[in-house]
Amino acid sequence: MSVEKYLKPSVINQIKRLDLRAQFVVKGFLHGLHASPFHGFSVEFSEHRKYTAGDDLKDIDWQVYAKTDKYYIKKFESETNITGYLVMDLSQSMGYTYEQELNKFDYAICLAAALAYLMISQQDPVGLVTFNDRIRQCLPPRSKRTQLGNVLSLLSKLEPSGTTDFQHSLGQLSAMLKTRSLIMIFSDFLFDETQTLNALYRLKHGGHDVILFHILDEAEVSFPFRGVCKMLDPETNEEIKVDADGSRKDYLKQLKEFRDGLESRCRQSGIDYVPVDTSMQFDKALLEYLLSRRARG
Repeated sequence: MSVEKYLKPSVINQIKRLDLRAQFVVKGFLHGLHASPFHGFSVEFSEHRKYTAGDDLKDIDWQVYAKTDKYYIKKFESETNITGYLVMDLSQSMGYTYEQELNKFDYAICLAAALAYLMISQQDPVGLVTFNDRIRQCLPPRSKRTQLGNVLSLLSKLEPSGTTDFQHSLGQLSAMLKTRSLIMIFSDFLFDETQTLNALYRLKHGGHDVILFHILDEAEVSFPFRGVCKMLDPETNEEIKVDADGSRKDYLKQLKEFRDGLESRCRQSGIDYVPVDTSMQFDKALLEYLLSRRARG
């Protein structure tokens, strides 16, 4: 698969249109992440931090002192930028599609490309991590314009394969992270919910901002199948026969309970949960998420 598939004009135009339509949203979204340690503190001081013993007195901002009667120093650029990581599930189930042009992994690439484009446009460094049973690739964060091409070039060479060990892979990621980061995870989350949540809680406990993009194929959401069907487990290749008409109601009920439960537990922990399926335009799905996050403040 060629990188041009993700850089074709229609995709780039969608990303650029998202940037233009939602520039104020994106800036507010990213600025909110930058300023989050300063809840209740005026936005104009969000690129400062409190003076601590050992800081150079020459770095004290005396204009801020005049307004607040407190000592603050201007942050260095490395402190004001937030580092993003695109964390991509590379397991075999992500290669599934029923009728859509893009399988779940391709759709994740388009979402990731849009977010990388938006972050780089704000001069925020973004990196890439792929995983299945362990971390497979890691592209260090960069804020240069060429980073989008680097991200897509690597992703375009990958084919989803193998089984998933989410808890182990996210544990590896947690150990790698040295500074507070924005972790954007793209997966179908077709694995044990307890392990999923434990791994996410560890990231959140480490002070990171976590966003889950729960990507399912349109057929996994709508279950359009009829009659007796042969279903193949995408990660074990086990084949089973299913009475689709008799199973539809229970399947859709269980799917709703699974998504609602994951969303509820994430919300309780301050983790953003974004359910999408491959029938949705990725730019529209992303814009709706950014708008909803901005509305929450």
